[in-house]
Amino acid sequence: MTQLTSITISPNNEPTGLVVLLHGWGANCNDLTPLAKQLNLPDYRFEFPDAPLPHPQVPGGKMWYDLENLEEFKGLPESRQILIDWLISLESKTGIPLSKTILCGFSQGGAMAMDVGVTLPIKGLIILSGYLHSQLQPSGEKLPPVLVTHGTQDPVVPIEQGRRTRDTFTSLGANIQYQEFNMGHEIIPEIVKLMRSFVIDTMAKV
Repeated sequence: MTQLTSITISPNNEPTGLVVLLHGWGANCNDLTPLAKQLNLPDYRFEFPDAPLPHPQVPGGKMWYDLENLEEFKGLPESRQILIDWLISLESKTGIPLSKTILCGFSQGGAMAMDVGVTLPIKGLIILSGYLHSQLQPSGEKLPPVLVTHGTQDPVVPIEQGRRTRDTFTSLGANIQYQEFNMGHEIIPEIVKLMRSFVIDTMAKV
């Protein structure tokens, strides 16, 4: 089984929980690491995995699956299984159960986070400028709480995708927090504040 390589940022003491952040198409595990400091959650462990496939145009860039042909999403089934296996393996590696894990993704990473997040007993899901690449197939009866943010000026993943995500989770009965910002394809400081509140509030719930 392919194991994902990941950047780990650990607290000095026993971690309260785990936050996993999935990067977007053409980025790599270094892309979102500044969020560990910006989120100001010193008691949390952070994992920033590298997507398993090399990007065809970006040197050093990675992807979860190919976006060249939007009909088939080449590599998606393999990446999905690799990510699920890796997330499950984190419990024995970190000592932190999935029930204390928040899964977050940006853009293509957001698509992956939604895809696998509804199949695992995770604590919460954060989708930043993401999109649905397939019908969600929840495995449990109860979905985790979800935070979705999207830019109204996003030239990469149009705002309609964010609204579709919102409507899909709402129709599935999820506890969803949705917010649009006047921005492009990015993560602005207001979103970091929202993420921090979401993690604290979600982890406090029994």
